[in-house]
Amino acid sequence: MSTDTQAPAADQPDADETPEPKPSFMRIFGRYLTEANSVMVTIYSLLLAFFIGGILLIVSDEYVRSTYTYFFARPQDALSASWYLVRDSYIALFEGAILNLNTLDRFAAGTAEFGDLLRPLSETLTYATPLIFTGLAVGLAFRAGLFNIGAQGQMIFGMLGALIVGFALDLPPVLHLPLAVIAGAVAGAAFGAVPGVLKATTGAHEVISSIMLNNIAALFLVWAIGTDFLHSETKTDLITKPVDESAVMPKLLSGLGESLRVNWALIVGIAAAVFTWWLLSRSTFGFRIRAVGFNEHASATAGMRIGSTYTTTMAVAGGLAGLAGAALSLGVGSSGITTNTALEYGFDGITVALLGRANPGGIVAAALLFGALKAGALSAQPDVPVDISTLLQAIIVLFIAAPALVKAILHLRTPRGGLVTLEAKGW
Repeated sequence: MSTDTQAPAADQPDADETPEPKPSFMRIFGRYLTEANSVMVTIYSLLLAFFIGGILLIVSDEYVRSTYTYFFARPQDALSASWYLVRDSYIALFEGAILNLNTLDRFAAGTAEFGDLLRPLSETLTYATPLIFTGLAVGLAFRAGLFNIGAQGQMIFGMLGALIVGFALDLPPVLHLPLAVIAGAVAGAAFGAVPGVLKATTGAHEVISSIMLNNIAALFLVWAIGTDFLHSETKTDLITKPVDESAVMPKLLSGLGESLRVNWALIVGIAAAVFTWWLLSRSTFGFRIRAVGFNEHASATAGMRIGSTYTTTMAVAGGLAGLAGAALSLGVGSSGITTNTALEYGFDGITVALLGRANPGGIVAAALLFGALKAGALSAQPDVPVDISTLLQAIIVLFIAAPALVKAILHLRTPRGGLVTLEAKGW
């Protein structure tokens, strides 16, 4: 008589062992906050920028510096003066960009209109609109491994293209305005395609060629405004003719006050961001852009035409920057453009694209932030130095471009997969 004994399965857990509990939400969230991932690096970059900006405000203020000469005798003087300076400066930036608290009190008392309440936000959106276009122009090229530093020149040519159609043609508004916008995009695309063609045919680096084209565009603008064809017929200053009323971009909040400058170009900018997202995420051409940007040699082996992708990408990017020029010519510059109309929107688009991580949604958010900094700094004059906006932008870009620096300063953990940096080929 034999007895069979059944051996326990090798993979069956011991009855005495208890499964390891899953980490709680707070633990997971805490680990995320202490990790140098792309989201937290961006947030910490903003916080560090405002912290360093506060220190520089303190150093640059003569009265606050004087309180530190007797710091060890009365430290509360220096600390309170520093606190109130930084607090009041950032409140002034907020009130100039989002909501003025004094105007809010007057509105509650019935002595201010609702349009007055929206004026700071309108200025923020007005300054952010061109940055959306130029940020998209730079960000799209980034995804193909290209550094489109020529957005400034592309915007200038888009500005001229929209201007010429805006005053030279006599059409009804339903045709005139769309045609002027398209002309700006086409002019920018034609100018943006040049570095792409040069890179595809001769291997010339797009950074070098686009920098040179920026200078050409700036000098061409000065010459063009002085010609009889473009120069104003009623003014002696270096300013162009105004566009016809049928080509002027309608104001978005015209019913709430004429001082609200934000116009429908903002809606076009958001539509352009949605289009760029669709192009990159849902189209065959977008797949080619991302593939070439990730590895051009593997893409060539797979049969993709690298040169054609470079040229087309730069043309589309130039068209987006050209829309920024059209927004200026047909919007805030509809009464005539000067050499200062373009400001530095093209170059600022580089910082917007970096902060937005070349993601269309992130670019829109970054453009709104930089538009707020610009509007706030201009509105807070003379209490806040106007350069504080540029300073904060520069510090933000410094940290965004060097995530290892943020990681080292705050002792963050390296995320799984390593630090994420935004690069163009050849750099």
